[in-house]
Amino acid sequence: MNLGIFILFGIGVLGGIISALFIRKLRVPQILGYIICGFIIGASCLNIVKVSDIHALEPFNMFALGIIGFLVGGELSFKTFRKYGKQFAAILLGEGLTAFFLVSAATTTILYFVTHSMAISLAAGVVIGAISSATDPATTISVLWEYRTAGVLTTTLIAIVALDDALAMFLYALATGLSQILTGGEDVNIYKELFSVGKELISALLLGASGGFIVSFVLQKSKLYDQNIASAIATLLLCMGIGIYFDLDVVLVAMAMGLTIANTVPKRCRELFKYIKELSIPIYVFFFVLIGARIQLNQMPLWLWGIIISYVLIRTLGKMTGAYYGAKISKASDNVRKYTGLGLAAQGGVTIGLSIMAGYKLKGITISDGLSVGDMVIFTIATTTFLIQIVGPSLVKLAVTLAKETHKNVTEQDIIEKYNAGDKIVKDVSVISPETTLKELFNVLAQSERTFIPLTDKPGKLVGIISLNDLKDVLIDQTTWEWVLAGDLMNLDFETVLNTAPLSDVLDKMNQIQAENIAVVDKGGKFVGIIDRKNVINNIRKEMILSKSE
Repeated sequence: MNLGIFILFGIGVLGGIISALFIRKLRVPQILGYIICGFIIGASCLNIVKVSDIHALEPFNMFALGIIGFLVGGELSFKTFRKYGKQFAAILLGEGLTAFFLVSAATTTILYFVTHSMAISLAAGVVIGAISSATDPATTISVLWEYRTAGVLTTTLIAIVALDDALAMFLYALATGLSQILTGGEDVNIYKELFSVGKELISALLLGASGGFIVSFVLQKSKLYDQNIASAIATLLLCMGIGIYFDLDVVLVAMAMGLTIANTVPKRCRELFKYIKELSIPIYVFFFVLIGARIQLNQMPLWLWGIIISYVLIRTLGKMTGAYYGAKISKASDNVRKYTGLGLAAQGGVTIGLSIMAGYKLKGITISDGLSVGDMVIFTIATTTFLIQIVGPSLVKLAVTLAKETHKNVTEQDIIEKYNAGDKIVKDVSVISPETTLKELFNVLAQSERTFIPLTDKPGKLVGIISLNDLKDVLIDQTTWEWVLAGDLMNLDFETVLNTAPLSDVLDKMNQIQAENIAVVDKGGKFVGIIDRKNVINNIRKEMILSKSE
């Protein structure tokens, strides 16, 4: 029985999150947890998500890739490209072409011993090599976000994974054209294939840029936040839909749109990207769950495992070596030269898409035991994607950790989440008892920086609060100051928070009741201090600036 899409989505997202919670205890990126969950519920294990379900959910994968591309585009700026453009180009060509040639050579060699046909072996080898040049933007960006990275290496990684799609598609067009010539395909013209791919790439960029200009115009002219967000999402979906209809690269369409918005209205678009980033969390989870669910280990012959293992090792070596020498030639910084290759190991949605297209074009060429070149390409890429995703996110984390760029892109909310109320209380607060006379109370207020005084009993339990507003009726009649007690006028209707309460919850409560200060007590009701909202925010901002300057 096939489960409905909502049930599958719910199982996938919840299962992925639970799996990620266990994985994070091992101090590895949570993406691995999503993929493992997908593998468990996929065809190789529980078969909850069937192969037919994965095919039916292809539109969702396109949507997820579009969201990823849009957010990647939003991270890029023309200023950065002007500053580091030559470095980006050298590293891109270095890592992409090196992986292409090494993987092509290794795959061709292994296949020759199976098929004893150089034409078939080379045809399959160059296609797999071309696909290997792509880097998954979703995995890389997700790890960078998870560890709040910032710096020249982070900037380089974002730019390279954004540009990798274009290089991979050109190499793929060249490889598929060559493969069809080698295997006797008719009417194959490599130049025509390359021209077609170039036209598709330019069309994708123009379509995305057009959508970006429309959204930028709306953001400039309208101050209605909800309508602006809705218009932006609708435009993104429309551009993605048009791209799919004309067989354009959805990632490039969405990336061009995000890039255009981020560079034309950089200040007005911040809330838009923040909202879509928050919206994308369950989409990310299910996207990676589906990657894990694709794996079918029981359908692959032993020799195919040789190709898979060599692909993983040689592709990683190619990426690291090519990125190193590309960075060295372009005189990039030490961190970029040493660690960029580690950060480009991830493989995902784009490679899966290219393998599916290759599978369709090469399905008529048989290798052995009824296995076609097309099937071999799909099985190889799907399995290597799973294996690389096991180590890929950890390698990205290792790269940014060694470059000391983790936890530098923190926000105020990130810092606030680290603390409880007790960590940020002001303890130097004047306190009186209910038996204090008004004369003594006014003397205390005169020496205090605050406009209120907490009242406690002898054990120190908070029993009331008195403010200047509570004293307005007795300010004029000073004859009462000697005998009227603070307890007679104290306010019994006051708000408190526990010292163990999360600081974020405390600040939310203060916003709701419009309070600048709130009393803090322990579990026994004993007064321990106050939270001063302005003081907390100032301290948080200082900490945020300090974390980015380290």
